[in-house]
Amino acid sequence: MTLQIGQTAPDFEAETTEGNIRFHDWIGDSYAVLFSHPKDFTPVCSTELGYMAKLKPEFDRRNTKIIGLSVDPVGDHKRWSDDIKAITGQVPNYPIIGDSDLKVSKLYGMLPAGAGDSSKGRTAADNQTVRNVFVIGPDKKVKLVLVYPMSTGRNFDEILRALDSIQLTAKHQVATPVNWKQGEKVIIAPAVSDEDAKKKYPSGWNAPRPYIRYVDQPRG
Repeated sequence: MTLQIGQTAPDFEAETTEGNIRFHDWIGDSYAVLFSHPKDFTPVCSTELGYMAKLKPEFDRRNTKIIGLSVDPVGDHKRWSDDIKAITGQVPNYPIIGDSDLKVSKLYGMLPAGAGDSSKGRTAADNQTVRNVFVIGPDKKVKLVLVYPMSTGRNFDEILRALDSIQLTAKHQVATPVNWKQGEKVIIAPAVSDEDAKKKYPSGWNAPRPYIRYVDQPRG
């Protein structure tokens, strides 16, 4: 079963392209984005890994670590990096987990328990459910889960947008409306009474209905 928002992200030890890690220790006090791939040397995933390398400074600014996973050995990941550079002009500048025993894919509910214990001989189609994005907070809780089909490249700009909302709403008692971007108006959370809202927002708010109260995005 796929992990649910609010659950603790399973901890694990794994070999990566940047050495061995214990996942929770590696996250530390940061946010983390774990994004997974069915197999090395596949076309859509190659474009994604390159684009994430380009976006890494944006994640760094948000105190967020990024880490990939592919159902193949680390040695294959390193060889794949040369192809990714040729295709996208970028080299992965973040760790990629080697999941040749399928342990992490099964732990995160991306492959069934009966999938076996080796990536050897498996095709991308066999692993097609390993196309997820997990955003995990410093508290090690799952904040967001996205699942994509193999043929659809992921929109990692949307992950940044969602991460901005997740971090903002974790700090302030607000929610973000449809298609919200940094700097746009937000919604006072329903749990905040009008009396308390007046203390937080003495200039008032715009309320087209009593249950939706728009205010400027809080700063700080």
